[in-house]
Amino acid sequence: MSLVAEAFVSQIAAAEPWPENATLYQQLKGEQILLSDNASSLAVQAFLQMCNLPIKVVCRPNAEYMSPSGKVPFIHVGNQVVSELGPIVQFVKAKGHSLSDGLDEVQKAEMKAYMELVNNMLLTAELYLQWCDEATVGEVLEDVDQCCQALSQRLGTQPYFFNKQPTELDALVFGHLYTILTTQLTSDELSEKVKNYSNLLAFCRRIEQHYFEDRGKGSLSIRMS
Repeated sequence: MSLVAEAFVSQIAAAEPWPENATLYQQLKGEQILLSDNASSLAVQAFLQMCNLPIKVVCRPNAEYMSPSGKVPFIHVGNQVVSELGPIVQFVKAKGHSLSDGLDEVQKAEMKAYMELVNNMLLTAELYLQWCDEATVGEVLEDVDQCCQALSQRLGTQPYFFNKQPTELDALVFGHLYTILTTQLTSDELSEKVKNYSNLLAFCRRIEQHYFEDRGKGSLSIRMS
């Protein structure tokens, strides 16, 4: 298919309403799903909840092989299959749903910078720890603390990072912090770093309650001890 044809198909898909049977695929819960993939999946789920878009979560043992990019999570919406948070945000925006349209250009640039910080530090930490690279654990934990400190300072006493309305940054941060707080690892050092920041814990509880519990998705049960 030519680029022009692909663009035309994408344009037609964007004009279609969000279906009730939209599905998100990820690996099986438990031992099979990686820490980083679990965080990414939860970030996408939170983002779609914030957009008020229904999504059914399906866990499959071969989810990554079903994905066109080989990465999870991915969503199946109509005839379209899209993987990872960034492309999903753009796909959803093409359908007329955006969490960051209310931000000015400076705020959008700031949001992207913080998203890069999360991906560079928290995602990297998850990847290191799931492969048990003991030689770099100290450095990784220091990076996580620096990242949490920066996020905590930016959040302050606001409900979300850009005041009263969540953006994709809130979804991304929630996905990673919640996963770190609730995943049983060989050491609690990583979750203890996050627990040092009370406003980040309150932020996670807020999103859990508003976008999961209050919408019948069930409690995500953030462990505090």
